[in-house]
Amino acid sequence: MFTKYQKIYAKRARGLFDNWRVVMVILTQAVFYGVLWLEWNGRQAVLLHLVERKFYIFGIVFWPQDIIYLAIILIVSAYALFLVTAIAGRLFCGYACPQTVYTQLFMWIENWVEGDRNARIKLDNGPLNARKIRIKLTKHLLWGALAVWTGFTLVGYFSPVKDLWQNLLTWNLGGWETFWIFFYGGFTYLMAGSMRELVCRHMCPYARFQSVMFDPDTLIITYDAERGEPRGVRQQGRNSESGQGDCVDCGLCVRVCPTGIDIRNGLQYECIGCASCVDVCDEVMGKLGLPKGLVRYSTENAMARHLGQKEILGHIVRPRVLGYAAVLVLVLIISAWFLSNRIPLKVDVIRDRSMLSREVDDGRIENIYTLNVMNTEEKVHRYRITVDGLAGIELAGKADIEVPAASAMSVIVPVRVSPESGKSGANPIRFQVVAERNPDIRVQEKASFLLP
Repeated sequence: MFTKYQKIYAKRARGLFDNWRVVMVILTQAVFYGVLWLEWNGRQAVLLHLVERKFYIFGIVFWPQDIIYLAIILIVSAYALFLVTAIAGRLFCGYACPQTVYTQLFMWIENWVEGDRNARIKLDNGPLNARKIRIKLTKHLLWGALAVWTGFTLVGYFSPVKDLWQNLLTWNLGGWETFWIFFYGGFTYLMAGSMRELVCRHMCPYARFQSVMFDPDTLIITYDAERGEPRGVRQQGRNSESGQGDCVDCGLCVRVCPTGIDIRNGLQYECIGCASCVDVCDEVMGKLGLPKGLVRYSTENAMARHLGQKEILGHIVRPRVLGYAAVLVLVLIISAWFLSNRIPLKVDVIRDRSMLSREVDDGRIENIYTLNVMNTEEKVHRYRITVDGLAGIELAGKADIEVPAASAMSVIVPVRVSPESGKSGANPIRFQVVAERNPDIRVQEKASFLLP
């Protein structure tokens, strides 16, 4: 907190893990930027429509009453993260975390405009001239464009993107849409362009509680101190004659680290598991003719007991991992069952409270109900309404209703019954709503009928 901040100029490390990081950046952003433009049944395939209070996920429509599915998604996401962390450490942080992904995108722009690490240092330390202003301005304009497009894309998941795009072209965006585009875009610019590693080091809560999910058999980025120490300069192809280790103390593992740590000091909470230090160290070892793996993915037990790859993989199945996996599988099975057996019909019954009951011309007692019928399927349905629970009970009004696809309609239903059919006061009855073309789509709702 009291240490003077020093800007980190991370050097890009080429290698296997860098290639995987590029693949993950492209994959995640292709999904994020591309899915909202897909169409399904003549509408946006994925649309969390806040105005209509309906979530369209391809062929499924979720309503506010389906909030349980949001809870399930959060539980599945949490346990999947716990499982991945228990097995492979901060793999999510290094390859799929939005902070890491967007920082990577912003750094690619920075490297393209300003040059590599040495060029960026030289530019920052150089005098303020026309060339420096031009380069910096170009970089920040590109950052700003990416950030605003990211904000636009996010809002496009909550407001129909084609309408949003048309409103943008005609300068007719609504106030809230404009606010959230620039709010999210501004934070993307701030987090990925300016704060970068500070988010991982000081703001991310995951970095603080990750140790709870670690154990000695969790895969982490490790430095083989037994092999690497003592450090010192070595000549290519020569073995040490004075007990010198393989680490040549080149410092490249520090220069490529996006959070600026020295992996040779052991596991640190700032490490995001990106494995840039592994790539660059393997490159150095290859040039010196030394075995790769001085810095590598390994576990505490493997380093202490000199375990091989097969033995490391054999320790993956352990109580902690089995526990996370069991809970995750159980939640997935239950949620899949509920989703597959989900009835695409919801009914709410509200009795008219302004008039408890009344006697009609034929001497029977009448109660008035309002039925809110929600068709959650993406096709039109006609429903038949019936009622039972008391002898001779019947509907006095409309007995069917046609509801458009993914819509809700209300119908007022008078219900009549003879006074002697029940006791004085509240009597339980049941409304049943059934789709005419598909009898399997049916819902029963309880209500009460008041007799004087």
